[in-house]
Amino acid sequence: QVQLVESGGGSVQAGGSLRLSCAASGRSISNYAMTWFRQAPGKEREFVAAIKWSGDRTYYADSVKGRFTISRDHAENTVFLQMNSLKPEDTAVYYCAADSRLFYSGPNYPDREMGYWGKGTLVTVSS
Repeated sequence: QVQLVESGGGSVQAGGSLRLSCAASGRSISNYAMTWFRQAPGKEREFVAAIKWSGDRTYYADSVKGRFTISRDHAENTVFLQMNSLKPEDTAVYYCAADSRLFYSGPNYPDREMGYWGKGTLVTVSS
């Protein structure tokens, strides 16, 4: 079993930055593609970013491309999401998830394929 715990959320003004972390425990996540999803109030959960198990390929939703960066630290068993130039529409609960398809290389990351989820961290961006 893998336990995922997100941190780093908070309130920020538009144009600001936040860095989310997702710490894994229970077992190594080095063989899993890791993803970030988000769910805004009243909306469905949506894909934000993914990083290949090896860390050498990343994928982003069009809405965050060029502003967000996903990365991972195998030694720390942790995944990060650097969010810059934040907009009010980025306001959401952000979830970290591990893809259940071992060694999957993308590019598609539907939430039904995610085997483990964190509880989420709230990001609020004010205008």
